[in-house]
Amino acid sequence: MRRSEIVRKTKETEIRLTLELDGEGRCEGSTGVGFFDHMLELFSRHGLFDLKVSAKGDHEVDDHHTVEDVGICLGQALKEALGDKKGIVRFGDASIPMQEAIANVAVDVGGRPALVFNSPLSKEKIGGFDAPLVEEFLHALCINAAINLHVNVPYGTNSHHVAEAIFKGLAKALARAVSLDERVKGVPSTKGVL
Repeated sequence: MRRSEIVRKTKETEIRLTLELDGEGRCEGSTGVGFFDHMLELFSRHGLFDLKVSAKGDHEVDDHHTVEDVGICLGQALKEALGDKKGIVRFGDASIPMQEAIANVAVDVGGRPALVFNSPLSKEKIGGFDAPLVEEFLHALCINAAINLHVNVPYGTNSHHVAEAIFKGLAKALARAVSLDERVKGVPSTKGVL
């Protein structure tokens, strides 16, 4: 079972996160940030990852620390659950429409962390959620999972739709990248390591 549990406790947040890569798309728990919980549920459901998140944060300051730290924990859990990465496909991509918006997402779980983020998300709020936190979450995820993630949203006017397309695209691309293929012997790299 490719599963991991991460616990993180700082002066700003307290998080317990469990990730199962070969799940059924179940998501449980709460971060205290409603819109973000919705995005995590989409990620879990469309990637068929089982995700449990319990997060307490300094929301009296803002939601930044909670969202970023959940990204840190999810990245660490992903890296740990993948183990030696033997037999994985490694690369994945998805193009996901959400009404007037579309997100093109590509990922490489090859061990080199990087995020390229091109999106019309503005500095506005989506409900009570600060839209720029989407990029902050993805950056924390990439660094801690050691993945290369490219997110390109060429158009979209509704920030909710843009964010939803991004999270669904991430789910589908990542699900493909971490899937196992019996034809892959060892790790999918000419170097022999990932």
